[in-house]
Amino acid sequence: MTDSRPRVTVLAGFSPAATDAVAHSLLVTDPTLILVAHDLTGVRDGVVRRTVRTSDQVLEDDSTELVHGCVSCTLREDVIPTLVRLSRRHPGSDLLLALPPAVEPEAVAAAYAMSGADAVRLDSFVTVVEAAGLLDDLTSTDGLRDRDRHAAANDDRAVADVVSRQVEFADTIVVWSSPEIDVLERDRLTALLHRLAPWAAHVRIGDSPMVDCTALAARLLRTSRHDPAVPGMLGRALEGYPIGIHDPAGEHSVNAMLFHSRRPFHPRRLHDVLDDLTSETLRGRGHLWIATQPDAAIGWESSGSGLRLGNLGRWLASLPRERWGEASDMRRLAADANWDPYYGDRTTALSFVGLDLDVEAMTATLRRCLLTDAEIADGADGWHALPDPFAGFFPADSEPEPAAVSRGAAS
Repeated sequence: MTDSRPRVTVLAGFSPAATDAVAHSLLVTDPTLILVAHDLTGVRDGVVRRTVRTSDQVLEDDSTELVHGCVSCTLREDVIPTLVRLSRRHPGSDLLLALPPAVEPEAVAAAYAMSGADAVRLDSFVTVVEAAGLLDDLTSTDGLRDRDRHAAANDDRAVADVVSRQVEFADTIVVWSSPEIDVLERDRLTALLHRLAPWAAHVRIGDSPMVDCTALAARLLRTSRHDPAVPGMLGRALEGYPIGIHDPAGEHSVNAMLFHSRRPFHPRRLHDVLDDLTSETLRGRGHLWIATQPDAAIGWESSGSGLRLGNLGRWLASLPRERWGEASDMRRLAADANWDPYYGDRTTALSFVGLDLDVEAMTATLRRCLLTDAEIADGADGWHALPDPFAGFFPADSEPEPAAVSRGAAS
């Protein structure tokens, strides 16, 4: 059956100018398309400004007071209800949701899923990046607070974290370039984005002064690229989805690597090399396990020389079989397909992207952090006696929390 619900295209990006330019380029191609934008300048005081418009008229320009000024409550209390209300008031119009710089697209998908709303369908997530500033943002050690972009008093996210997540979650990436961009710099940026988000469609505009708005709309609107079944970035490998590519040679100085291991990490040896691992890479993501805490799947997320480690929940091997129903179907299928008679579904899967990354050295460093044959032979009783700088950070029965340990710029 044909799904006749209005489609929502979500536009994210850290450069408001580039995101707005793409949004207005799309508006002029369809007089029925409705743009929804939120200004979070006053969100820390509990006030959000909402603008709703078509290509030729402003439909709404209101300010909303929220009980708790934050991104999550803005999504829950205003953004999702606005999309639902507009879909009912304008049933023949598709919607374009332009997110403020501090909002991550995955948060929108999660808020929509939790809302239970079914009046609209999320058609695609498009991230717009400005060519001139992307690499600086990905390597920056600034926090959102340093740029006055933080969305709440306790918003300690780093610029590199937010930009990386915006790129990774996208199913379509638009590079807003300019004729003045050096060709070699442009090619390096293209190589970087393809390694950060190899699953996304990539579009570049702005190489000439004129933008073909009709061609752009054909590539961005009504594509049905969003798959709500695909989990967030930190949970993808657990459910069998790819988290990156292995490309040691790379191109234009950009390369990438994957690291897999069944053996657990020695917690002390891993802890001692965290700074080395994060300083050598632009982006790291995935999950791991350590010998002293064999029940916990631990998420890894690094960018801008900062690192966040967090609890992703329990390994299925640590649960009685009757509790496996708590996991998703894809999680159980991935566990069954790769089950190890000794380790169960416990595994490490890490992806790194860098500039001239020494893949052999990185791989050797990670392998030195794994348990040795002698340590493996000691068994679980011996593992529990190992020194553990992470002790207490990942309680197996706690709710998954993707930011339990922070280091560097993300701390």
